[in-house]
Amino acid sequence: MISFFVCLAILIGGYFIYGKYVSNVFGPDDRETPAISMEDGVDYVVMPTWRIFLIQLLNIAGLGPIWGAVGGAMWGPSVFLWITFGTVFVGAVHDFASGFMSMRHEGKSVPELTGMYMGNTMKQVMRVFSTILLFMVGVVFAVGPAGLLTYLGGQAGAGGLMVNKTFWLVVIFVYFFIATFLSVDKVIGKLYPVFGICLIIMAIGVGFGTIAKGYTIPEIFPLRNMHPGASGIFPAMFISVACGACSGFHSTQSPIMARCCKSEKMSRLVFYGAMVCEGIIALVWAAASCALFNIEGGLMTGLKEAMAMGQSACVYNICATTMGGFGAILAMLGVIACPISSGDTAFRSARLTVADALNLDQKSTKNRILLTVPLLGLGVLVSQLDYTSIWNYFASTNQILAAIVLWTAAFYLRHEGKNDLLCSIPAAWMTAVTLSFVFSSNLYLGGISFFPPISKVLGVGTAVVLFVLYTLKAPKAAKAAK
Repeated sequence: MISFFVCLAILIGGYFIYGKYVSNVFGPDDRETPAISMEDGVDYVVMPTWRIFLIQLLNIAGLGPIWGAVGGAMWGPSVFLWITFGTVFVGAVHDFASGFMSMRHEGKSVPELTGMYMGNTMKQVMRVFSTILLFMVGVVFAVGPAGLLTYLGGQAGAGGLMVNKTFWLVVIFVYFFIATFLSVDKVIGKLYPVFGICLIIMAIGVGFGTIAKGYTIPEIFPLRNMHPGASGIFPAMFISVACGACSGFHSTQSPIMARCCKSEKMSRLVFYGAMVCEGIIALVWAAASCALFNIEGGLMTGLKEAMAMGQSACVYNICATTMGGFGAILAMLGVIACPISSGDTAFRSARLTVADALNLDQKSTKNRILLTVPLLGLGVLVSQLDYTSIWNYFASTNQILAAIVLWTAAFYLRHEGKNDLLCSIPAAWMTAVTLSFVFSSNLYLGGISFFPPISKVLGVGTAVVLFVLYTLKAPKAAKAAK
């Protein structure tokens, strides 16, 4: 299990070394933040640093670094590399950039930031794209916990409404309305730090239990693909493991907390640091998944069988095995509460995104109701669709958003005369990953898909072309923006 501890050390060291470098490049200073200059008692509210960190962690994490890491473990310990280096050099940079840029621009949402540095056309595209993504996230993080609550009710021998998934969906969406509508410091500011702590404790319990009970975490090298379904590592693994490595959804959450920071100098801890913490959580769950289930013929057959019983059941199995009864209860509380919290902040972010697009003041109760009710109503309708289909579309569109946000950050840094390679190289990488997946999947292009080798050539080739075009165009764009 040397690989696991080396990756853990790189993640922690990455925060202190590379995180500091990223912060120095962007250059936070002592200027007045939107939380102070635009305070409205609803969305722009100053909160303590520790509280914002825990809220940000909970908002971006949810089920993502758990389910994503468990699913990613199907490829074996090679997933440790993507979680580790993806977090330090891609995901945390993405989160820092989106949070910092929002703070620099009046707490604006991602579409508005994209429009400032990539033009009006991209702004309009991103308004539609990010809103749709937020819908999917909100629905995914409603349907997932509803299914888990239904499963646990059955395990406990309950009946009636306790094992009715529709009932739990109604309860969750009622809560979503309350959390989306009220000011950020009412529900989110008070409850979410507690659940953020639960998420951390849960990861510690799973990690410690895995090691203490004598399970062996396999080593990364020799590097091999252990997926039982023979799914290739690239690009599938990099799409499956988003939260815990790099996730576009995080950029939609960063503006929520950017509107609550009293200083730009909080950016490294709140945005880069929360992403590193999520990476550690994902690493722990991936390691536990690789260690606890049987490996036959060099393949993760045991994990495949566990996943066949449902993701909720698999997570419950890991918790119960590593921590026993009390720990499992605590862990399952976290697994239920954390995704619900990401779901409601997804809808809150959707409200803010639409409000920014319409220039609709959200201090007004009437205006908040005007946006919240139809947004959640549409979410209820979408929740009736097939869950697997929703998740598949979410996974790919999520990474497309990450690529666009990284390109936006690269243009921003070029405009400021700073090292834009910090963001442009990760942007090109995420572009290659997402396009390779799009070309190989029948979810897009009218059901047309290409053979894996061709899809990879098309995806990587397009990313290279875009990087070259960016290198040639960015200086002119930066000059025009000044």
